[in-house]
Amino acid sequence: MTSVVELEGDLNSQHISKQYDHELLEIRNRVLALGGLVESQIESAVNALLDGDTDLAERVIADDYKVNSLEVAIDEECTQILALRQPAARDLRLVVAVIKTITDLERIGDEAKRIARIAVDLVDHFPKRNQLTELQQLAIHARHMLRESLDAFARIDVDESLRVVHEDRQVDQEYESIMRQQITYMMEDPRMIPVSLNIMWAARALERVGDRSCNICEYVIYYAMGKNIRHISIDQVEKDLRAS
Repeated sequence: MTSVVELEGDLNSQHISKQYDHELLEIRNRVLALGGLVESQIESAVNALLDGDTDLAERVIADDYKVNSLEVAIDEECTQILALRQPAARDLRLVVAVIKTITDLERIGDEAKRIARIAVDLVDHFPKRNQLTELQQLAIHARHMLRESLDAFARIDVDESLRVVHEDRQVDQEYESIMRQQITYMMEDPRMIPVSLNIMWAARALERVGDRSCNICEYVIYYAMGKNIRHISIDQVEKDLRAS
């Protein structure tokens, strides 16, 4: 016959388990909230650059503290879970993946602030429209990678993660094309050097957004399958995953 003490112990254990599950779900949701904020920052920063909108650029710069504050809050929650719950196996991988993901998201927020500052610098010497065409295309692809990486995180989707990693090759090619284009402009007309350098820095920031989106997808694969795929070629990763 089950004693009252045993019954109370079982109920308490179930309560703790449900609370723990809620905490894990909450940090995942908070990551997605941070991702949405960062995505909005990137979109606004790019629009400010393309449209010469200094007011919008200044808002992006001013709102960077929101990204930093949320990243710190999530990191503290993860530290609490590690200290109090001592997660193991898959739960531990989730917490590790969250900590790494929010670090990359915070740095993407820094790239948004960097682009916004470039938008402010360019307002007095706004580039020719054709100088921004390729940059706009790069921005579209970088933002798409970020959005898809967040979707992959939300669904813990390994296949989607691999597709994002593949897309990074196109972003790299577009970045290299912009660099060559701006070097040509500078060689043809030295007066274009300040403008071209700023465009190159903006392109570099967008290329880093793509890289960090790939990092997030690597963390998704690590959480889902327990495989650390950093520093491994995408072809080898796909081969290893098919074999597992």
